Amino acid sequence: MHNHLRDFSVDRRLLFFCTLALVIGMVSTLAAWVLLNAIHFFTNLFFFQELSFADRSPAGHTLGLWVIALPVVGGLIAGLVARYGSDKIRGHGIPEAIEAILFRKSQMSPKVAVLKPLTSGIVIGSGGPFGAEGPIIMTGGAIGSLIAQHFRITAAERKVLLVAGATAGMTAVFGTPVAAVMLAVELLLFELRPRSLLPVIMACATAAFCRPFLLEGGPLFAMQTAAPVFQDFAICLAAGVLCGALATLMSRCLYLVEDWFSSLPLHWMWWPAIGGLIVGIGGYFEPRALGVGYDVIADLLGNHLAVTAVVSLLVVKAVIWIFALGSGTSGGVLAPLLILGAGLGTLVASVAPGSDANLWPLVCMAAVLAGVLGAPLTAAIFGLGLTGDFNALLPLLLATGVSYGFTILVMRRSIMTEKIARRGLHIYREYGVDPQERAFVADVMSADPLSLSGSMTFEAAHRLYFGPEQRYRFYPVTDDEGAIVGMMDRNLLARGLRLHPGAGLASVFEQGPQVALTTESCQRVGRRMADLNLECLPVVADLHSKRLIGVVSRSDLLKPSRSVFHEEHVRERLIGG
Repeated sequence: MHNHLRDFSVDRRLLFFCTLALVIGMVSTLAAWVLLNAIHFFTNLFFFQELSFADRSPAGHTLGLWVIALPVVGGLIAGLVARYGSDKIRGHGIPEAIEAILFRKSQMSPKVAVLKPLTSGIVIGSGGPFGAEGPIIMTGGAIGSLIAQHFRITAAERKVLLVAGATAGMTAVFGTPVAAVMLAVELLLFELRPRSLLPVIMACATAAFCRPFLLEGGPLFAMQTAAPVFQDFAICLAAGVLCGALATLMSRCLYLVEDWFSSLPLHWMWWPAIGGLIVGIGGYFEPRALGVGYDVIADLLGNHLAVTAVVSLLVVKAVIWIFALGSGTSGGVLAPLLILGAGLGTLVASVAPGSDANLWPLVCMAAVLAGVLGAPLTAAIFGLGLTGDFNALLPLLLATGVSYGFTILVMRRSIMTEKIARRGLHIYREYGVDPQERAFVADVMSADPLSLSGSMTFEAAHRLYFGPEQRYRFYPVTDDEGAIVGMMDRNLLARGLRLHPGAGLASVFEQGPQVALTTESCQRVGRRMADLNLECLPVVADLHSKRLIGVVSRSDLLKPSRSVFHEEHVRERLIGG
């Protein structure tokens, strides 16, 4: 009786997309390797005047005041590439990926796949205070989208492959496949279905398996802290609030700076060069604030820096990151946020009584990320994946949750969505099971409807059913065996009266009608009615006989929402009332 009911809506095409995801995972890993080597190459070229792919920190340069000019040159190149190449390379990647997913049918161009990693390599290599994750998310997404565009698939299916490429790229850079999958769930997919989740898992797992062949395996910042104790509970709460406040401050300052750039009487092409000047000045006074800064993160997590050095680094890194990103150049946000969060954690550790001092840079690093992204599970699992420190999981979960709660209470939008909102596009990030998915046509239809015989004349139908006492806008028309012929309304009736007033009603229907089955979900039927611009559909027993058994209208399809409204808005006291 209920064989048509399933937990999930899937078909065999899922196997095809999982196979494509495996390929996308491999290609995105290769793209991550290219991007990281591009950053290394340009870092050596700009700061050490060497043609080398060695991983070196910009802080070791001996350029003196000349270092101020390097980010300016990188920003100028980024502005020129954005104007004459593709303006889609501007920004830190994740908002651009979200916009492509929700508003551009997941279509990305080959230019983005080539120019984004190249420009990001130049910007970061010249001292830009960014990470590689934003560019690789955009580049991996472009790879997934381009591969998808070679097949005849829907926009929803193309979105899945775009996200698979984006998250596979993130996995390849950081070695955090589970966090990358969570990022897809919390930030990119806007749904939780097998058709989207499985390909993303396949792509991320593939990237994680391929990563050791091109990049270093294992956690990026391996460490181990002591098991948490009860006194850490209060510190986690306080750290979460501080991180949420820092995330809020950084987000608001970023868009104040962006507004300032927008007010300048200059074309946006020149803004990255101006931002680069701020970066160069800050980098002159605090060289370790330049570039990706993975070595700085490692030192902060290991508690190797003095508090005074951390404060200086925090201030300079925050200022140059805000001005660089606000200028519209190309770079990522995760690595700078990790530095800022870990720096805040070092300050927390200096005053936290009797706990493992190495724990708090990790916890605050993840909590700041949770507040900025609005993705607490991603941030907690990301911190775990970066370090492999399972003892820190509980503090990570609590602090990221508190930071997330703080930011959603005080901010309307996050860094990820504010830029899109400023373009007049609204994103609502909450989603749940649609009540229309859980209800079926049989639950809401009007059974045994009043139907008209196909042999009835138009004159008789007008006199009996479409006069002053008309009860329904539409009447189903059936043949002698009760099979549906079509739906009659006043427009069709007027047409028949004008052409053949004495003919039967069935004569006006030139093709078989659209129908619904009792086993179809309200959502599926509702989408079909919206696509065909229909207000109601006849419900038939089966597609073979098309025997009429009911009618379902748009208003009928809204009935499942009534229970949801009651659950959401009606407050009840069930005990002690």
